[in-house]
Amino acid sequence: MLHSHPGLFLTCCAALLVLASGSSPNLPIISFDEGYTQLFGDNNLALHGDGKSVHLSLDERTGSGFASQDLYLHGFFSASIKLPSDYTAGVVVAFYMSNGDMFEKNHDEIDFEFLGNIRGKDWRIQTNIYGNGSTSVGREERYGLWFDPADDFHQYGILWTDSQIIFYVDNVPIREVQRTEAMGGQFPSKPMSLYATIWDGSDWATNGGKYRVNYKYAPYVAKFSDLVLHGCAVDPIEHQTSCNNVPSHKAIPQGITPRQRTKMEYFRKKHMTYSYCYDRTRYKVPPSECVINPKEADHLRAFDPVTFGDGRHHRPKRHRQSRTSRVDASM
Repeated sequence: MLHSHPGLFLTCCAALLVLASGSSPNLPIISFDEGYTQLFGDNNLALHGDGKSVHLSLDERTGSGFASQDLYLHGFFSASIKLPSDYTAGVVVAFYMSNGDMFEKNHDEIDFEFLGNIRGKDWRIQTNIYGNGSTSVGREERYGLWFDPADDFHQYGILWTDSQIIFYVDNVPIREVQRTEAMGGQFPSKPMSLYATIWDGSDWATNGGKYRVNYKYAPYVAKFSDLVLHGCAVDPIEHQTSCNNVPSHKAIPQGITPRQRTKMEYFRKKHMTYSYCYDRTRYKVPPSECVINPKEADHLRAFDPVTFGDGRHHRPKRHRQSRTSRVDASM
C-alpha cells in the first residue's frame, strides 16, 4: 500500500498541474542511462547520440523494450518517436505506464499503443487506461493522425495527476480523462513505471489478426529520443513519494488552454475512429467519466453507424482521414 501524507500529496499535485501543456523545450531531457534500463531484447536495443536516442527493433528472434528505473506517482512523461515504415501489419509499438509487475491482479495502466498496418494504410494510434485491474471494462479510444508517424519524429506525452489524465501528440491534447467519484479505483492511482516496447501483435493488432507480421520486412525499428521523466519518484521499497523535489516550469501553462482545447476538439471530431463512450453495443449508458460531445458523436456515427448509431445500417461508410487537415496548423 502507498504510505502518503495528505499535505505531501497535495503539494505533489499542485506542482504537476503546471505540466499540462505537453512538450516544452524547457523540460529536462535525460539520457537513457540517467532514467531507464533495458527490459528485454538483447542487441535489439541500441543507444545512439551519446545515449540520448534509443532504437528498439523487432525481428524473428525477439522484440525489445526498456523501462524507467524509478516508479512514479503522477507526472508528465514523453518521448519523440519515429515508427517503422513500409509494411508494418501486426507490429505494435507501445509507450505506456504500468505496475503490472507489482500488482498482477489489480494493476494500473496508461497506454499509448501504435498499431501497424499493411502497405498503403496508415498507422493507427490507441489510448487506454486501466485502474485496479479493470481490464474487462477497457476505456479504449483509437485515432488516425494528421501526419505519417514513420516519416519523422513526433512527440507523444502523458500527463497524470490525481484528478486527470491527458494524452498529447505534438503538444496537442487528444484525450482528457477526468476522474469521477463513480470510477473509484478504476482511475489509475498506484505508482507506475514508464515503458517502451516493440513486439509482435499478429493475433489482434491489424484487422483482428487478419494481417500478421511479415518478417521479410524485418527488422522493424522504432526510434525514441527527447526522453522526459518528470514526476513524483516513489521509493520502490517504502512506496513513499518525493514530490517536493519536482520543480515547476514557468514556461508551461497550467491546464488545457482555450486554444489547446479548440485543437483537441478539432482533432477528435476529424480523426477519432473509436471511443468506448459512444459504443452503444457495449454500453447502454456511457460510463460516468464520459462527456458526450455531439460533434464527436456525429463523426463516429457516420464512420460506423452499427457501433455508434442505432444499429440499423450494415454497410458503414469509411472516411479516409486526410493529412491535409493538419491539427497543428489549423488554429
